Amino acid sequence: MFHVILSKRVNTRLFKSITFMDIIVGGATGLVGQEILEVLEEMSPQVTHVIPAASERSVGKHITFRGQSVPVVSFARAADSGAQVAIFSAGSDVSRKWAKEFSKKGITVIDNSSAWRMDPEVPLVVPEVNAHHIQKEHKIIANPNCSTIQMVVALAPLHKDLGIKRVVVSTYQSVSGSGLAGIDQLEAERNGKAVQAPAYPHPIDKNALPHGGNFTDNNYTSEEIKLIDETRKILDEPQMAITSTVVRIPVTGGHSESVNIEFEKPFSQENIKKILSSATNIKIEDDPKNNFYPMPVHIRKSNFTHVGRIRRDFSVDNGINLWIVADNLRKGAATNAVQILNYILDKQA
Repeated sequence: MFHVILSKRVNTRLFKSITFMDIIVGGATGLVGQEILEVLEEMSPQVTHVIPAASERSVGKHITFRGQSVPVVSFARAADSGAQVAIFSAGSDVSRKWAKEFSKKGITVIDNSSAWRMDPEVPLVVPEVNAHHIQKEHKIIANPNCSTIQMVVALAPLHKDLGIKRVVVSTYQSVSGSGLAGIDQLEAERNGKAVQAPAYPHPIDKNALPHGGNFTDNNYTSEEIKLIDETRKILDEPQMAITSTVVRIPVTGGHSESVNIEFEKPFSQENIKKILSSATNIKIEDDPKNNFYPMPVHIRKSNFTHVGRIRRDFSVDNGINLWIVADNLRKGAATNAVQILNYILDKQA
């Protein structure tokens, strides 16, 4: 299994034979784009320069990378830059328009939107789980949905050892998952100001919205369907029984999930903890008697998946309940994308 390179334990020896140092960051001026730049500085010492790309209205602005001011360029100009890898976080429409254009020029695109995730020709990758799906011929690699990423990091090692029969997940998602519009709405409501361009159809402050994405014909939302379909694809289990409910809550950073899992095999609670403790990039925070469990307020800027409230589900023979929390801008987006980048660079070293 691929062992992820994290910010404080980077093995620079892996990158000595890498000759290219420029990485395109598409959507560099957005929330996730800014996080990608920060994670690149922490986790990818071999990347010494970036080419920030954004919409025409942002062209000419400057971002800062490794202490240097770098001008933002158009996607068209970035495509002709000669770089070999791009990380996109500019939305599905931009990805559909530009990803294949970049790939035709020999640029490998790591895409953070939903545009390519369910394309059978595009690997959907969480490096701790299925980095081996990335092959040399893949010029577009999809980054999963933020909620999917943190859940499968925990599910994968458990499924390997115990066999998952069914998953029931309810999410409690930060407004930052809706970009600046979600944060702006929450802050405006908290400060008693008018909301200029609301991200949600109802108030979010002092509220919980069981509504993520758009409602579909079966009354699930698009975000709920992503959790189901993406988990199945990443785990190579197209028939896995999964059901989901997505809820947006008034938190500015960090997604939480209540995950109920039914296994094929019997287990002990200590066995669950041992499996998760041995897995890559999972932190166990499970001491309820001392009020110790993962919370969004404590995990900002963490690259890990945090798991706690580990307890048996007594309503079925082989059930467990988990509480899973991760920084949706980090592991749920930027960190996962940079881990994919580092894996690609490692393979070429």
